[in-house]
Amino acid sequence: MSLRFGTDGVRGVANRDLTPELVTALGRAAVLVLGRGPWVVARDTRRSGPMLEAALVAGLCAEGADVETAGVLPTPGVAFLSQLRGTPAAMISASHNPFSDNGVKLFAPGGRKIADEDEARIEAALGSLLTGAKSPSAEGTGVEGTGVGTWAPLPEPAAPYVEHLAGTLDGRRLEGVDVVVDCGNGAAYEVAPLALTTLGANVSVLNAAPDGTNINAGCGSTDPSELRRTVVARGATAGLAFDGDADRVIAVDERGEIVDGDQMLAIAALDLKARGRLRHDAIAATVMSNLGLRNALAAHGVRLVETPVGDRNVLTAMDRHDLVLGGEQSGHVIFADHATTGDGTLTGVVLLDVVARSGRPLSELAEVVHRLPQVLRNVAVPNGVLDGPGAAAFWQEVDAVTRELGADGRVLVRPSGTEPVVRVMVEARTEARAGGLAERLVDALQGLGAART
Repeated sequence: MSLRFGTDGVRGVANRDLTPELVTALGRAAVLVLGRGPWVVARDTRRSGPMLEAALVAGLCAEGADVETAGVLPTPGVAFLSQLRGTPAAMISASHNPFSDNGVKLFAPGGRKIADEDEARIEAALGSLLTGAKSPSAEGTGVEGTGVGTWAPLPEPAAPYVEHLAGTLDGRRLEGVDVVVDCGNGAAYEVAPLALTTLGANVSVLNAAPDGTNINAGCGSTDPSELRRTVVARGATAGLAFDGDADRVIAVDERGEIVDGDQMLAIAALDLKARGRLRHDAIAATVMSNLGLRNALAAHGVRLVETPVGDRNVLTAMDRHDLVLGGEQSGHVIFADHATTGDGTLTGVVLLDVVARSGRPLSELAEVVHRLPQVLRNVAVPNGVLDGPGAAAFWQEVDAVTRELGADGRVLVRPSGTEPVVRVMVEARTEARAGGLAERLVDALQGLGAART
């Protein structure tokens, strides 16, 4: 068995790739690198969650860590508890993946995702543990007796997080806002409606009856079609759809149209700038953000700092440039003054607050971003194909397409950090042109892959 960190922790099919034995060893390795805490552990609503929670807690306790479990709680809620307590934490979730998958995200003391060097140290410690090497703990052979850690449930784990969310608006309320919330049968199914209700919003709830297998199943941010219909049918102000662990959100305007992460970033950035709260008049966003976001920001004097894909890369750029806002097109949005990671519920609260204060419908606010048609293709090819023999000819084709587009579009080719595919993205002035150029690159990439097999 082996384990490697991806762009968002470790993931795999529960009980096949991510076995209890592996997760127990991961817990031990995490303590050896991040310390004995005490730790906070939470999970989403997957059927395998309690099994893997028990395994992780066993591994943490085996290396002397005391553990408090928070039950079902969104990832940003766990990060907040880590920040509040100054202790390490772990979240058991596979985010937007189907219920059969699961994963583990680790947070360093203070609520930040662990650094690359700590990931490497944990992987090395895990390798030693799985090969039967003795624990490199302080005692040299592993703890025992009174050195073994203890476990206890955390009383009212959601209360501090909900109070924190309600306090982010500086006393403002959301009375008069009608919002439909699609919890995706995931980790936000209790917390998100409670936080919005606490702020005075009139909340209608969809998909908040998790059964262990229905997380992300035809609902939530991966499929907001029911939410779109419901918002229109009820004449709601807006809709919010969360992914499985609620660290991201997709919004729906009053007409039932999708408002993605790029549009939410633009709305938040311009609002912060108008109130003198956008430090350095800049935000951070990944290379996947639509060219329309960059154009919209530039038109209002806001600079975009571009980063590689992944919210950790966004956070790194935000730290480096002292920025208060950053995020991804997928709906990971980070408000540095209020959170250490992407927070779907917080993003929804901020978005609804802008709507309420401005008196403008969400559809009008979102129009600030004129999105270029964006075509994304996932291509299954052998690992390393982009750097192997014959790759130069493919990259020449990429350069040729880029030159053809000029200032009217762009090309992005990158291996996925979570799936065994290469992502080919093309933006252009029309859907037809973007699709045609994307297929041209897909054909070239598949030819390269075929030559390698």
